[in-house]
Amino acid sequence: MQTKILQPTEENLLRAAEFIKRGELVAFPTETVYGLGADGLNVEACRKIFAAKGRPSDKPLSLHVASLEMVERVAKVTSQAEKLFAAFCPGALTIILQKTKIVPDFVTCGRSSVGIRFPANDVALSLIKLSDCPIAAPSANLSGKNPPSTAQEVFDNLSGRVEIILDGGQCQFGISSTIIDLSTDEPKILRHGAIPAEKILEVIS
Repeated sequence: MQTKILQPTEENLLRAAEFIKRGELVAFPTETVYGLGADGLNVEACRKIFAAKGRPSDKPLSLHVASLEMVERVAKVTSQAEKLFAAFCPGALTIILQKTKIVPDFVTCGRSSVGIRFPANDVALSLIKLSDCPIAAPSANLSGKNPPSTAQEVFDNLSGRVEIILDGGQCQFGISSTIIDLSTDEPKILRHGAIPAEKILEVIS
């Protein structure tokens, strides 16, 4: 497989979306780091993410969405989640919620919850909308390596493992999203990231 770095022109975004629809992988920028994306409702496509990254099979995938309507397709939105989506989304926040039946158990590694991310990046949002599905997208690096913040870093990690890398330039943050778990009664920060935890907890306290 020959890996190509492409500018996110309308033509190339349409081509990348066709790849996603066919169950293939596409690397793309977000405001935090580059993601390695596949159709998040297609088990065989998501298997390719694990294979390309060498990702441990017990690490769930989060879903990237481009609208609140898409959130409601894949997750059960709580009042606390509504407050966080209003305050920080689109943005560098992943919210874990109880999933709906449409989300395959493979994607969540058998868990009843799923991480939802609404990225603040025009290339990412265009790709999700054109693909017309939530996109599963962990960082576009080999497992154990640093998350990439440029298209060249993705190429250095995954050349020969993904065909298309959409080049959105340098990522704004260069660190991963903050993760909050709202799938149980007690909100819990699972990963500190681009949005300070105290700001998030202020909104829902």
